[in-house]
Amino acid sequence: MSEPPGAAVSLADAKSAPPPPDPPSPPLTAQRVQPLRRPGRWIATAVVLVLVAQFVHGLVTNPFYQWDRFGYWFLRPTILDGLLITLEVAAYSAVLGLLGGILLALARLSRSPVLRAVSWTYVWALRSIPLIVVLLFLYNFSALYQTLSLGVPFGPAFFTFDESRLATDMAVAVIGLSLNEAAYAAEVVRGGILSVDQGQHEAAAALGLPKRYQFLRIVFPQALRSITPNYVNQLIGLIKSTSLVFYVSLLDLFGTAQTMGATYPGDIVPLLAVVTVWYLILTSVVSVIQYYVERHYARGATRTLPPTPLQRLRASLRGVRDRARRETAV
Repeated sequence: MSEPPGAAVSLADAKSAPPPPDPPSPPLTAQRVQPLRRPGRWIATAVVLVLVAQFVHGLVTNPFYQWDRFGYWFLRPTILDGLLITLEVAAYSAVLGLLGGILLALARLSRSPVLRAVSWTYVWALRSIPLIVVLLFLYNFSALYQTLSLGVPFGPAFFTFDESRLATDMAVAVIGLSLNEAAYAAEVVRGGILSVDQGQHEAAAALGLPKRYQFLRIVFPQALRSITPNYVNQLIGLIKSTSLVFYVSLLDLFGTAQTMGATYPGDIVPLLAVVTVWYLILTSVVSVIQYYVERHYARGATRTLPPTPLQRLRASLRGVRDRARRETAV
């Protein structure tokens, strides 16, 4: 049976007609950007999380640590007394060491060859001698000099002091740590001063400012941006170095734990864990202070101050909330 002519024409026209146009694509702003896949990062993250979980699990479940005894010793009065001595020694030594380091750095940068030579020799000697040797030498200083005197050089003495009465355990610890700290602080301060652009010195001199005013108001505040992180590292090392004052009969935090460990041999590991946690707390507090001090002195070097940890947390939560809203809208 033959098809009508109209039907054949319609089929031919349908075959030769162009295909219908594609529907319009959404604008780029409405399209979701797919992040770049990084399988290596996810694998490394998973491995690290597994290792951390295993470490924490072993730390909590291992009976060798005796966490009940840790809780017993952590806030005991004898431990807190040792912690107080540690804080006193670290505070006195940090202040005296920084002041001594500033004086040594200025002497190293002076035009006097005698001051430069003495400063360089001091820094070289104290950085070469171990701290424990310095402390033991000062502890036995009375065997070399029974008395100390003040008077005319190479002449009569006006005042005489008994060295054994002045050299208490606290004094020996503070003096020894301060002498050692000053040698390292001197290089930190000198490096910070040298980091200040020479144009700042020239601009201050062109204004006719006195040398002391140039240093205190122009050079030193800019040098603190470089001095602060380096000296805080020294300060953290100083806090840990206070554990050596136990060898000069001063019962600081570590010395108290050692003494209690000798009295209670079964609690040596919990006592060491107590000391470790307290040192972690002290260094963490110093690190937080360092962050805000660096942020304060960064005001003249950066256009915008870096966000604080609280501001970063708020920004992260805000980003998560905005992302959830966008996904819900789509």
